[in-house]
Amino acid sequence: MSPRLDESRTDRATSTLSPNRIETEIPGPRTEATPDDFPAMTAVPESEALEGLTDLPEIPPFDEVGPLDARALSKTLFERLESLEEGTHEYAYVRNTLVELNLALVKFAASRFRSRSEPMEDIIQVGTIGLIKAIDRFELSRGVEFPTFAMPTIVGEIKRFFRDTSWSVRVPRRLQELRLDLAKAGDELAQQFDRAPTVGELAERLGISNDEVVEGMAASNAYTASSLDAQPEEDDSEGALADRIGYEDHGLEGIEYVESLKPLIAELPPRDRKILSLRFVANMTQSEIGDELGISQMHVSRLLSRTLVKLRKGLTVDE
Repeated sequence: MSPRLDESRTDRATSTLSPNRIETEIPGPRTEATPDDFPAMTAVPESEALEGLTDLPEIPPFDEVGPLDARALSKTLFERLESLEEGTHEYAYVRNTLVELNLALVKFAASRFRSRSEPMEDIIQVGTIGLIKAIDRFELSRGVEFPTFAMPTIVGEIKRFFRDTSWSVRVPRRLQELRLDLAKAGDELAQQFDRAPTVGELAERLGISNDEVVEGMAASNAYTASSLDAQPEEDDSEGALADRIGYEDHGLEGIEYVESLKPLIAELPPRDRKILSLRFVANMTQSEIGDELGISQMHVSRLLSRTLVKLRKGLTVDE
C-alpha cells in the first residue's frame, strides 16, 4: 500500500463516517448507531480529521478489507492512536476508523447468538459497545493481537446483555449461572443414560445438594413468560392458556370443616350422633326422626338445636 493518502481513497475511507451517523452494513435490516448511542464515537469533519494524518497507509473501503489486511491496518492505526492526544479530531478519526475496520469481529461474535429471541440488530449494537471498550483498553506494547484481545470483551458484553435483559423475571446471578450448569449437565447425563436424569444424579454431577438443583430448576421457569391470552399452536387442540388455568374448588373448604368436626362429633352422646346422622346423612325430617327414635318432633328439634350450638362453639374455639 502507498504510504500516502490520495483524495479519492480518502473520500472512500471516510464515506461511512458521516457527521451525523455511523452506519454498519449487516445481513438483513440496516442498523444505525447515532452519536447519542456511542458518545465516544464523535463525528468529525473530514477536513479537520485528516490534518496531520498523512503518514497513514492507504485505506480501501471497509467492506473490501480482508481479515489479514484489517489486522495489519489495525496495528498501524493503533500505533498512530498512541501518539495522538485524546479528544482531538485526529484521535476521533483514527478511533472511529478502527471501529469500522473491526466490525467483522462483532458480526462473528453475534452469529453465535443467532438462535436467541433477541433481534440480531440489537445483538450487534451491544457487541459494538464491547468493541469500543476493547479499542480503548488495548495496548499494542503487550504483543497481543487485537482480535485475540477484543473477542472476549465483545462476547462478554453480549452475554451481559442477555443476563440483564432477557430474563422475564429477575433472578440472582447465582441462579442464572446454575441454570446454565444444569442444562449442560442434563444434556450430558441424558446422552449417557439414554433418559432424563434425576435430581439426585444432577446434584451428584455438579457437586451440589438436591435442594439447590430444585431451586435452579424453579429459577429456569423465570427465563421466559407466556401471555395468558396467547393462542395455541395450530396442532394444539387446547384453548388459550387462560382457559387451562385451574379454578377454585369450594368443596375443599367443606373437607376442612368435616375434618375439624370429626373429633367434636365423636364426643357427643350416641343419641345426638344418631340424630345428626338421620338428619344430615339420611335427609330425614324431624317428624321422621321422632318416629324412628320414639320421641316427639319438638324434642328432636330441641336436641338438634342444642347439638348444633355445641358444635358451632367447638369450631369457634379451635379457630
